[in-house]
Amino acid sequence: MFTLRPLAETDSLEQLTALLHRAYAQLASMGLRYTAVDQSVAVTRRRIAGGHCLLAWRGNALAGTITVHHPLPASPCPQFRQPDSAVLMQFGVDPVWQGCGLGSLLMDAAEAWARSQGYLRIRLDTAKPASHLVERYGKRGYRVEAPLQWPDKAYASVVMVKELETAAATRTPVCAATN
Repeated sequence: MFTLRPLAETDSLEQLTALLHRAYAQLASMGLRYTAVDQSVAVTRRRIAGGHCLLAWRGNALAGTITVHHPLPASPCPQFRQPDSAVLMQFGVDPVWQGCGLGSLLMDAAEAWARSQGYLRIRLDTAKPASHLVERYGKRGYRVEAPLQWPDKAYASVVMVKELETAAATRTPVCAATN
């Protein structure tokens, strides 16, 4: 149904920016002015620079995106500077495809990339008033680690962290066939 692949040089950052605006419109309507609500193409370019940006396609339509970074040593958020952690950001799914499992596919891919890079944890931030997002990330194994106040935001945020399985860890099947 969806094809995931890394951002290519030939991909349109204008198209990616427009997708982010659509994906964050509901949060804007809640009064939450995430950067992606109205960021410029230049800001999109800056936020993906040095990261692993994935795009999800449904045919020829851009349906979702996620960017995962190595630690961010210049970040004002101390948790994002931790050398054992990847940082997830700029995650969005076109409203047309929300509720279809695409967000989970994108997060799975970002977490797999972080694991493949040897990171023990992955972190993200979200607005505290976006309780539906805090809850959704919690169901994926993220826990609230610390409060965060971005200087340019009027709302409080939280940093969330998830412990990643190491390559040596064994997985327990979620569902096993029975006789």
